[in-house]
Amino acid sequence: MNASFTRRFALLSLVSMAAFLATQAQADPLPKRDLLKFSQLPELAVPLPDPNGTVTTYHGHDELSTAYGNILQPGSPVLGYTGRFMADDFADKLNTPVLHVKFWGSYLNNFIDPNMQVNKFLISFESDQPANSANGFSHPDVPLLTQIVTRGALAPSSGTFTEKPVPGITSVDGPVYEYNAELNLNNAFPEKADNVYWLKITALVDLPVGFSTANPSFDPLNPGASPTKVTQWGWHNRDFTVQDTLASTAVSPGESIVGLVGNAASPVPVWHFQDDAVAGKVRVNMLPPGTPLNPTIQQQSLSATNYVDGLDGPGIAGATHNISSFSKDLAFELYTNNPVPEPGTCLLLISGCVGLALMRRKMSRG
Repeated sequence: MNASFTRRFALLSLVSMAAFLATQAQADPLPKRDLLKFSQLPELAVPLPDPNGTVTTYHGHDELSTAYGNILQPGSPVLGYTGRFMADDFADKLNTPVLHVKFWGSYLNNFIDPNMQVNKFLISFESDQPANSANGFSHPDVPLLTQIVTRGALAPSSGTFTEKPVPGITSVDGPVYEYNAELNLNNAFPEKADNVYWLKITALVDLPVGFSTANPSFDPLNPGASPTKVTQWGWHNRDFTVQDTLASTAVSPGESIVGLVGNAASPVPVWHFQDDAVAGKVRVNMLPPGTPLNPTIQQQSLSATNYVDGLDGPGIAGATHNISSFSKDLAFELYTNNPVPEPGTCLLLISGCVGLALMRRKMSRG
């Protein structure tokens, strides 16, 4: 190997390593860094035959999950939010932290007030309260990790989220959006394999000065019924025709087929994980920065939820599969660190090491 070739190869290797390191520093967290560990995909453009054999394309529906807070005076922080939440249970097979959450949703009635945008989401991981004689259904119990992510560009551990429309998809509520949220630095959720947890995601809307949730005409649990129209965000339902093969197999009933829709000639399985998604009233209390478990959550009036006939499709009369007899799941995915470098990454690292070795050998001979 001549000296000129050695120098060129070493230089190329160093450039390759530099390019790799720069790419890693700037890469989107998905999918370069993150490994998918739990997946309930959204119902988007799902063709289903009805009992009469007519095939209809369904785009799913959304459940209100929004809380509202008052700005008391310009520039002042919101002290708390009140509204309605949705939560869903999960368990997977990995003893690894949740670093990134992907979820889907829509703005109900396709309305976004520019003065009341969704710029924040509450993301809360909570313990499981199993069903018992007192409540009759399982539900989220003790918050284990609670934080607020804000709208902004993604970076590892940035505590931000992005919002982008799913091309060509409109649910009964309006265009469907995909959200990617990076949990805050040092606030990954330390999930344990084969344990049931709950994920609560609630949009937080800051109401302008003078718009009071204390006004009797404003109902934060049903804001669309109020005289003043406000932004309402809803969490999209799961595509129940797709199995989540990443879900834990050590919990019961876990991921299982709970029934069939369609018709006798073309039956379609309904996949469901564990128990019902849960709705309820929520109060989010904002404490001073640095306070442990900030924010805090109060929840009440919990109820188990099912799918909704007619709303899991285009809303056409008769376009139903009696889906309301099945427990609802919500659409979200959880990601952790990917411990295995991609093949291209390994090749670049090997090339860089070889280049450095050749350069060092040449220098020692010189």
